[in-house]
Amino acid sequence: MNKKLIGAGAAGLLLLLAGCSNGGNAKAPETLDSKDLLVTTPAPTAELDRIVWNNNFGEPPSIDPIKAADYPASGVVSNLCESLFQIQPDFSIKPHLAKSVTNTGNTSYVYELQDGVTFWDGKPMTADDVVFSLKRHLDPKEISYWASSVTANIASVEKTGPSQVTVKLKTPDATFNNQLATPVGAVVEKAQREKAGVDYGNPGTGVMCTGPYSVGNWKQGASITLERYDGYWKADKKAKTKQVEIQFITDPASITNALATGAVDGSYDVPLSAVGQLSKSSTGQLFHGKSMQNMAIISTGTGTLGDPAVRKALTLATDREAIARTVYEGTSTAAQSLVPAGGWAYGADVFEAARKNLPAVTPNLEEAKKAIKDAKVDLSKPIKIVYPIDRTFYADIISEFANAGAKLGLKVEPSGVPGAQFGAFFSDPKARAGADAFVTTNYMNVADPLIHLAAIAGPGGMQNYSGFSDPKITELLDKARATSGDAERAKLTVEAEALIMDKEPWLPVVDSATRLYMNKRVTGAPASFVYLYYPWAAELGGTGE
Repeated sequence: MNKKLIGAGAAGLLLLLAGCSNGGNAKAPETLDSKDLLVTTPAPTAELDRIVWNNNFGEPPSIDPIKAADYPASGVVSNLCESLFQIQPDFSIKPHLAKSVTNTGNTSYVYELQDGVTFWDGKPMTADDVVFSLKRHLDPKEISYWASSVTANIASVEKTGPSQVTVKLKTPDATFNNQLATPVGAVVEKAQREKAGVDYGNPGTGVMCTGPYSVGNWKQGASITLERYDGYWKADKKAKTKQVEIQFITDPASITNALATGAVDGSYDVPLSAVGQLSKSSTGQLFHGKSMQNMAIISTGTGTLGDPAVRKALTLATDREAIARTVYEGTSTAAQSLVPAGGWAYGADVFEAARKNLPAVTPNLEEAKKAIKDAKVDLSKPIKIVYPIDRTFYADIISEFANAGAKLGLKVEPSGVPGAQFGAFFSDPKARAGADAFVTTNYMNVADPLIHLAAIAGPGGMQNYSGFSDPKITELLDKARATSGDAERAKLTVEAEALIMDKEPWLPVVDSATRLYMNKRVTGAPASFVYLYYPWAAELGGTGE
């Protein structure tokens, strides 16, 4: 899966939209302490008939879960289609449509399915539906955006009982069940998928899933309405609002106005330009939540920046704390790693301790000058960093890197391209030709550093855009994947992390909090970054105001 293939424009849009405030304080924080980030918001005290939300990243191109691989689609599909496992607001992962799992060996998993689960048409979810859904990733005709080395490692998927499915892997992968909390593990109704054909997931045909909401009226270019499914199998998680209209406003000024006036009840990742106004709003509250998002600069592996010594020196010299304070108005923190701070649901002591051994985020020009001496490329050639030209904040960030580069004798040049063209940088190596690097606003799918690092620096990784390869790193990643114990796997992962951060296939810039605004009449949405794979809309309800 290449989660930036479809929504690269949305990834660029996220920077434009980035920004949050401290739980309704009148002023955005000067510095953000990740320990203070929220997980939840106050529980609702009343049900509501209707809520209007906004998907700041635009309209989904499809609501087929295996096509939901970026912000626009995932934030909608998360309320419709469910997976065998489910990420929770605290980033833990629990069995969901799978009632339990038994590991019958290093490469075999037996899943017992939940009883009483029905699709929106009332038909029961069966083991046949689950087998069909998992095999979609293996069928090239389905064009799953989640097909990757993870799914390629599946040897077989079989129904082994009336409510039992067995998956066998080619090689051990202790992260596999965590992957099933994403659309890799999403279940759809087999009969409806086969009948829909090429129209599956579009406004006319939609999908058939088991989630707390079904698809209502989809007005192309404007909004999609979610209707509460009263037959939802988890009675204690039945949606608290009957109808949620999700609009597709992408203009920052229009989003800000709609939220401030109450025309829209809420939104995740509100515009950066809205932080000041919404933090003082009398109509609602601005929260910042625990996150797994970051902004980075991806090396193409070519040109001057293709040399790891240059990448390391440029990062050391750049004041990323200034970027967090100014470009992000204090709503992000300088990134110490490619794993966002707090982006783990196991091995916390190990991952937190490892941070002490990573380079500090404070700029260090002297160390940068030492690092650049190891460069083996022609330093007189300019470093071309590409960004979507309509996202001017990227230019501000690259400018900070250019200022730092000048102190090292490097010439860093921002290169803006149209947003539609920029998307190709995530999917087409030819588009990247001639560029040293390109920007990304990125995220971890689940709070597992091993999965994220393997995607970036592992051979065939879904986000390894430069063909980066290091035998020692690969050995550690493979060994970690084959290790079932959380503590030992975490230790192997941080060993790999240290080596990856020494090579920096991506240059870490900032870790971004989740930015959530809600009108004072609504509450309950998770504050943390789970809205791409967790049914956040089902938590929304009334405050009584």
